[in-house]
Amino acid sequence: MSTPSAPTPRPLDSATPAVVRQPTVLVTGTAKRLGREIALTLAKAGWRVAVHYRDSVEDARKTVADCAALAGASSSFRANLGNETAVRNLLPTVIETLGHVDALVNSASTFEHDTPQTFSFAAMEKHLRANTGAAILLSQALHDHLASRQANGAVVNLLDQKLWNPNPDFVSYTLSKAALESANTMLALALAPRVRVVGVAPGLTLTSHMLTPEKFEALHKLSPLGHSSTPADVAATVAFALGNASITGTTLLVDGGQHLMKFERDFSLL
Repeated sequence: MSTPSAPTPRPLDSATPAVVRQPTVLVTGTAKRLGREIALTLAKAGWRVAVHYRDSVEDARKTVADCAALAGASSSFRANLGNETAVRNLLPTVIETLGHVDALVNSASTFEHDTPQTFSFAAMEKHLRANTGAAILLSQALHDHLASRQANGAVVNLLDQKLWNPNPDFVSYTLSKAALESANTMLALALAPRVRVVGVAPGLTLTSHMLTPEKFEALHKLSPLGHSSTPADVAATVAFALGNASITGTTLLVDGGQHLMKFERDFSLL
Protein backbone atom coordinates (compact mmCIF):
# COMPACT_ATOMS: atom_id res chain seq x y z
CA MET A 1 0.00 0.00 0.00
CA SER A 2 1.16 3.53 -0.58
CA THR A 3 2.77 5.52 2.21
CA PRO A 4 1.47 9.04 2.86
CA SER A 5 3.99 11.81 2.36
CA ALA A 6 5.46 13.70 5.29
CA PRO A 7 7.62 16.79 5.65
CA THR A 8 11.33 16.31 6.17
CA PRO A 9 12.05 16.28 9.91
CA ARG A 10 13.73 19.47 10.98
CA PRO A 11 15.78 20.48 14.02
CA LEU A 12 13.93 22.40 16.72
CA ASP A 13 16.90 23.55 18.74
CA SER A 14 20.60 23.36 18.19
CA ALA A 15 23.38 24.14 20.60
CA THR A 16 26.83 25.13 19.34
CA PRO A 17 28.73 21.96 18.34
CA ALA A 18 31.76 21.10 20.44
CA VAL A 19 35.15 21.83 18.91
CA VAL A 20 36.45 18.36 19.72
CA ARG A 21 34.66 15.67 17.76
CA GLN A 22 32.17 13.83 19.94
CA PRO A 23 30.48 10.52 19.27
CA THR A 24 26.89 11.22 18.23
CA VAL A 25 23.85 9.07 18.97
CA LEU A 26 20.31 9.37 17.67
CA VAL A 27 17.85 8.30 20.38
CA THR A 28 14.21 8.03 19.33
CA GLY A 29 11.40 8.98 21.69
CA THR A 30 13.58 11.14 23.95
CA ALA A 31 11.17 13.91 24.93
CA LYS A 32 10.19 12.20 28.18
CA ARG A 33 10.03 9.01 30.24
CA LEU A 34 12.56 6.25 29.49
CA GLY A 35 13.88 7.79 26.29
CA ARG A 36 14.76 10.98 28.14
CA GLU A 37 16.59 9.01 30.85
CA ILE A 38 18.61 7.22 28.15
CA ALA A 39 19.45 10.51 26.45
CA LEU A 40 20.64 12.12 29.68
CA THR A 41 22.71 9.07 30.66
CA LEU A 42 24.44 9.04 27.29
CA ALA A 43 25.03 12.79 27.45
CA LYS A 44 26.67 12.34 30.87
CA ALA A 45 28.94 9.76 29.25
CA GLY A 46 30.03 12.29 26.62
CA TRP A 47 27.68 11.48 23.74
CA ARG A 48 26.22 14.27 21.64
CA VAL A 49 22.53 13.36 21.54
CA ALA A 50 20.16 13.85 18.62
CA VAL A 51 16.81 14.08 20.41
CA HIS A 52 13.94 12.63 18.40
CA TYR A 53 10.31 13.33 19.30
CA ARG A 54 6.89 13.26 17.67
CA ASP A 55 4.53 15.70 19.39
CA SER A 56 6.02 16.72 22.74
CA VAL A 57 7.68 19.94 21.61
CA GLU A 58 8.32 21.55 24.98
CA ASP A 59 9.52 18.31 26.55
CA ALA A 60 11.93 17.86 23.64
CA ARG A 61 13.27 21.38 24.15
CA LYS A 62 13.97 20.59 27.80
CA THR A 63 15.74 17.33 26.93
CA VAL A 64 17.91 19.18 24.41
CA ALA A 65 18.81 21.84 26.96
CA ASP A 66 19.63 19.27 29.61
CA CYS A 67 21.72 17.16 27.23
CA ALA A 68 23.56 20.27 26.02
CA ALA A 69 24.35 21.23 29.61
CA LEU A 70 25.90 17.80 30.13
CA ALA A 71 27.67 17.21 26.82
CA GLY A 72 28.04 20.67 25.30
CA ALA A 73 25.82 19.99 22.30
CA SER A 74 22.42 18.57 21.37
CA SER A 75 19.69 19.05 18.77
CA SER A 76 16.09 17.89 18.42
CA PHE A 77 14.31 16.39 15.42
CA ARG A 78 10.61 15.87 14.88
CA ALA A 79 9.34 12.85 12.95
CA ASN A 80 6.35 10.51 12.92
CA LEU A 81 7.91 7.03 13.00
CA GLY A 82 4.72 5.52 11.61
CA ASN A 83 5.35 7.35 8.33
CA GLU A 84 7.94 5.73 6.06
CA THR A 85 8.91 8.97 4.32
CA ALA A 86 9.51 10.68 7.65
CA VAL A 87 11.60 7.75 8.86
CA ARG A 88 13.74 7.72 5.72
CA ASN A 89 14.32 11.48 6.07
CA LEU A 90 15.21 11.39 9.76
CA LEU A 91 18.81 10.18 9.80
CA PRO A 92 19.89 12.24 6.76
CA THR A 93 18.50 15.33 8.50
CA VAL A 94 20.40 14.51 11.69
CA ILE A 95 23.59 14.02 9.66
CA GLU A 96 23.05 17.28 7.78
CA THR A 97 22.63 19.13 11.07
CA LEU A 98 25.25 17.41 13.24
CA GLY A 99 27.72 16.16 10.64
CA HIS A 100 27.85 12.51 11.61
CA VAL A 101 26.08 9.81 13.62
CA ASP A 102 27.84 6.91 15.33
CA ALA A 103 25.02 5.03 17.03
CA LEU A 104 21.27 4.62 17.20
CA VAL A 105 18.93 3.79 20.09
CA ASN A 106 15.42 2.79 19.03
CA SER A 107 13.51 3.72 22.18
CA ALA A 108 10.28 5.26 20.84
CA SER A 109 7.32 2.92 21.00
CA THR A 110 3.63 2.84 20.19
CA PHE A 111 1.87 1.06 23.06
CA GLU A 112 -1.88 0.70 22.75
CA HIS A 113 -4.02 -1.98 24.32
CA ASP A 114 -5.69 -4.74 22.34
CA THR A 115 -6.33 -8.46 22.78
CA PRO A 116 -6.91 -11.34 20.36
CA GLN A 117 -10.62 -10.53 20.66
CA THR A 118 -10.20 -6.86 19.69
CA PHE A 119 -7.27 -7.35 17.29
CA SER A 120 -7.39 -5.67 13.87
CA PHE A 121 -5.08 -5.36 10.89
CA ALA A 122 -5.05 -1.59 11.44
CA ALA A 123 -3.82 -1.94 15.04
CA MET A 124 -1.14 -4.42 14.03
CA GLU A 125 0.08 -2.24 11.16
CA LYS A 126 0.23 0.85 13.37
CA HIS A 127 2.48 -0.92 15.86
CA LEU A 128 4.62 -2.66 13.25
CA ARG A 129 5.28 0.60 11.40
CA ALA A 130 6.43 2.57 14.44
CA ASN A 131 8.00 -0.17 16.56
CA THR A 132 9.56 -2.47 13.97
CA GLY A 133 9.75 -0.93 10.52
CA ALA A 134 11.20 2.37 11.70
CA ALA A 135 13.94 0.62 13.68
CA ILE A 136 14.95 -1.48 10.67
CA LEU A 137 15.06 1.46 8.26
CA LEU A 138 17.04 3.62 10.68
CA SER A 139 19.50 0.78 11.33
CA GLN A 140 20.09 0.31 7.60
CA ALA A 141 20.54 4.06 7.14
CA LEU A 142 23.09 4.16 9.95
CA HIS A 143 25.01 1.30 8.33
CA ASP A 144 25.17 3.12 5.00
CA HIS A 145 26.32 6.32 6.69
CA LEU A 146 29.03 4.54 8.65
CA ALA A 147 30.18 2.65 5.57
CA SER A 148 30.62 5.95 3.73
CA ARG A 149 32.89 7.09 6.58
CA GLN A 150 34.69 3.74 6.96
CA ALA A 151 33.55 3.77 10.59
CA ASN A 152 31.87 1.30 12.92
CA GLY A 153 28.88 1.82 15.20
CA ALA A 154 26.02 0.21 17.08
CA VAL A 155 22.25 -0.03 17.31
CA VAL A 156 20.31 -0.72 20.51
CA ASN A 157 16.67 -1.77 20.21
CA LEU A 158 14.41 -1.44 23.26
CA LEU A 159 12.35 -4.61 23.65
CA ASP A 160 10.22 -5.95 26.54
CA GLN A 161 10.37 -8.81 29.03
CA LYS A 162 6.83 -9.65 27.83
CA LEU A 163 8.45 -11.52 24.94
CA TRP A 164 9.78 -14.12 27.40
CA ASN A 165 6.68 -13.98 29.61
CA PRO A 166 3.74 -13.68 27.18
CA ASN A 167 0.14 -12.88 28.03
CA PRO A 168 -2.77 -11.97 25.73
CA ASP A 169 -2.77 -8.23 26.51
CA PHE A 170 -1.33 -5.63 24.14
CA VAL A 171 -1.18 -8.23 21.37
CA SER A 172 -0.25 -5.86 18.51
CA TYR A 173 2.45 -4.19 20.61
CA THR A 174 3.84 -7.59 21.62
CA LEU A 175 3.87 -8.83 18.04
CA SER A 176 5.75 -5.72 16.93
CA LYS A 177 8.38 -6.22 19.63
CA ALA A 178 8.66 -9.92 18.81
CA ALA A 179 9.32 -8.96 15.20
CA LEU A 180 11.94 -6.47 16.32
CA GLU A 181 13.63 -9.10 18.48
CA SER A 182 13.88 -11.35 15.41
CA ALA A 183 15.14 -8.39 13.40
CA ASN A 184 17.97 -8.04 15.93
CA THR A 185 19.38 -11.35 14.72
CA MET A 186 18.90 -10.62 11.04
CA LEU A 187 20.31 -7.10 11.29
CA ALA A 188 23.28 -8.27 13.37
CA LEU A 189 24.17 -10.64 10.53
CA ALA A 190 23.33 -8.30 7.65
CA LEU A 191 25.05 -5.19 9.02
CA ALA A 192 28.20 -6.86 10.42
CA PRO A 193 31.01 -6.07 10.77
CA ARG A 194 30.18 -2.39 10.41
CA VAL A 195 27.26 -2.24 12.89
CA ARG A 196 26.53 -4.18 16.06
CA VAL A 197 22.87 -4.73 16.98
CA VAL A 198 21.82 -5.35 20.59
CA GLY A 199 18.44 -5.64 22.29
CA VAL A 200 17.67 -4.33 25.78
CA ALA A 201 14.48 -5.67 27.37
CA PRO A 202 13.21 -3.89 30.51
CA GLY A 203 10.62 -5.15 32.93
CA LEU A 204 8.07 -2.92 34.63
CA THR A 205 10.02 0.34 34.82
CA LEU A 206 7.68 3.34 34.91
CA THR A 207 4.13 3.78 36.11
CA SER A 208 1.25 4.90 33.89
CA HIS A 209 -2.23 6.37 34.12
CA MET A 210 -3.48 2.81 34.54
CA LEU A 211 -1.67 2.28 37.85
CA THR A 212 -1.83 4.04 41.19
CA PRO A 213 1.53 4.73 42.86
CA GLU A 214 0.75 2.06 45.45
CA LYS A 215 -0.14 -0.52 42.80
CA PHE A 216 3.00 0.27 40.82
CA GLU A 217 5.19 -0.19 43.89
CA ALA A 218 3.57 -3.56 44.64
CA LEU A 219 3.92 -4.79 41.04
CA HIS A 220 7.49 -3.52 40.79
CA LYS A 221 8.43 -5.89 43.61
CA LEU A 222 7.09 -8.96 41.78
CA SER A 223 10.36 -10.52 40.65
CA PRO A 224 12.90 -13.02 41.95
CA LEU A 225 15.12 -10.11 43.03
CA GLY A 226 12.28 -8.26 44.74
CA HIS A 227 12.41 -5.38 42.28
CA SER A 228 12.14 -4.79 38.56
CA SER A 229 14.13 -2.33 36.45
CA THR A 230 14.53 1.38 37.10
CA PRO A 231 15.03 3.95 34.33
CA ALA A 232 18.63 4.30 35.48
CA ASP A 233 19.14 0.51 35.21
CA VAL A 234 17.86 0.45 31.64
CA ALA A 235 19.80 3.54 30.57
CA ALA A 236 23.02 2.15 32.04
CA THR A 237 22.50 -1.07 30.10
CA VAL A 238 21.99 0.86 26.87
CA ALA A 239 25.25 2.72 27.51
CA PHE A 240 27.00 -0.58 28.22
CA ALA A 241 25.69 -2.13 25.00
CA LEU A 242 26.86 0.86 22.97
CA GLY A 243 30.31 0.71 24.55
CA ASN A 244 31.06 -3.02 24.45
CA ALA A 245 32.52 -3.83 21.05
CA SER A 246 32.03 -7.60 21.42
CA ILE A 247 28.25 -7.77 21.87
CA THR A 248 25.90 -8.23 18.92
CA GLY A 249 22.85 -10.28 17.95
CA THR A 250 21.61 -10.80 21.49
CA THR A 251 19.27 -9.22 24.05
CA LEU A 252 20.07 -8.11 27.59
CA LEU A 253 17.09 -8.53 29.93
CA VAL A 254 16.99 -5.88 32.64
CA ASP A 255 13.96 -6.78 34.72
CA GLY A 256 14.98 -8.22 38.08
CA GLY A 257 14.08 -11.62 36.66
CA GLN A 258 10.42 -10.82 35.94
CA HIS A 259 10.67 -12.79 32.68
CA LEU A 260 11.13 -15.91 34.82
CA MET A 261 7.71 -15.52 36.41
CA LYS A 262 4.33 -16.20 34.84
CA PHE A 263 1.83 -13.33 34.72
CA GLU A 264 -1.63 -14.05 33.34
CA ARG A 265 -2.26 -10.40 32.43
CA ASP A 266 -0.16 -7.36 31.62
CA PHE A 267 1.07 -5.49 34.71
CA SER A 268 -1.32 -2.63 34.06
CA LEU A 269 -4.29 -4.99 34.21
CA LEU A 270 -3.31 -7.23 37.12
